[in-house]
Amino acid sequence: MKTKIQACIIDDEQDGRDYIALLLQNEFPEIQTVFQAASIEEAYIYLSKNSSDILFLDIQLKDGTAFDLLSKFRSIDSQIIFITAFENFAIQAIKNGAADYLLKPIKKIDFIIAVNKTLENIKKNKIIPAGPPKKNKISLPTLQGFKLTEINDIIRCEADSSYTTFYLADKTKIMVSKTLHEFEELLAEYNFFRIHHKHLINLSHLKEYIKGKGGQVIMTDNSVLDVSVRKKNDFLLKIEHMD
Repeated sequence: MKTKIQACIIDDEQDGRDYIALLLQNEFPEIQTVFQAASIEEAYIYLSKNSSDILFLDIQLKDGTAFDLLSKFRSIDSQIIFITAFENFAIQAIKNGAADYLLKPIKKIDFIIAVNKTLENIKKNKIIPAGPPKKNKISLPTLQGFKLTEINDIIRCEADSSYTTFYLADKTKIMVSKTLHEFEELLAEYNFFRIHHKHLINLSHLKEYIKGKGGQVIMTDNSVLDVSVRKKNDFLLKIEHMD
């Protein structure tokens, strides 16, 4: 019977693997390092046959990237802490299910915070039962009647006075005679966020964030939208803690 939380460390630098293993040993004796690897190939061979509670995953490896490794699996049950020397991978890491994101050289306090947060995630996953399934469609009234639309297919919603235009993944648009505020409340639990008084976006369709006073986002339909200065901090916080 497994008595300890199990961790794997994937990093192509021996010093990096040793440092993480040492921090775990000293700060988190309840976590056991069960496997280390320096490449995607080694990691894939192990993870295809074994599970791990926590995966410390360097983004740039000698034979590819962490995202190349993850793409080989339908899903991974591990809590993933991405580790890299480059800040520009943050959005991609978060969208690949990051429990947290650490920059090299790793600071001890940042490491402790990240692991504690990950342990909380593991605890929650074990004790919280699954709730009732969310509905996956929304009814949008049209001039002819209404259209049942998959919520996951909604890329963004744009305000136009008392109307709202929905932009969908199939490149169609639907204009609805309701305010954006009404849909903001309705879609909040489905990973939508209002980045601007005109724009409500589906975070699942977010491709990139561009720094600026408020900044801009690029969506999967390649639309470029402004983030208001007032919404910027809340938006970045939401992204950081996105499921």
